Amino acid sequence: MTRHTPLRRGAAASALAALAALTLALGGCAAEATTTSAAVDAPSMSVQASPEASVVPSVSAVDVAAGELDEPVDVSVDPGVEGVGVTFREITLQPGAGTGEHCHAGQLIAVVKEGALTHYAPTHPDGVRVYETGEAIIEGAEYVHQGVNEGDIPVVLWVTYVIPEGEPLAETDLANCG
Repeated sequence: MTRHTPLRRGAAASALAALAALTLALGGCAAEATTTSAAVDAPSMSVQASPEASVVPSVSAVDVAAGELDEPVDVSVDPGVEGVGVTFREITLQPGAGTGEHCHAGQLIAVVKEGALTHYAPTHPDGVRVYETGEAIIEGAEYVHQGVNEGDIPVVLWVTYVIPEGEPLAETDLANCG
């Protein structure tokens, strides 16, 4: 059972900022990955400028990868001693390369930006699923899995890790999994 524990003020602010960015990234999910850029005026985003500011600067956002999921998403991570850490990472797997078997202490949310990732995990009905460009991946805590590039072009993943602080992003000592 997952317990929900309040985060420290700094960790809460970091987690909220990261989840806001994640919400922006996942909120505009599309069937295929696209790269777009849009300028947005700050007042339309309900951003309050300080009283000293006479000019509100523009805010810009760039969609670097987008994916879609057909099922609901619930992100919940037991905090470590210091709270929850959020890391964004780009991972490139060359043809024939793989992540090796590993697990996570928290959750991972990813989008396949380029290529096709073959994902071996007990969460798939046949133990394997191929994720194509534009698809999103959610990995839960504790179970052993691996990703392999079985294609002939590089696989580029944009990954967000939501992991208890102090824990590695990926655990390769399988004795520490599940």
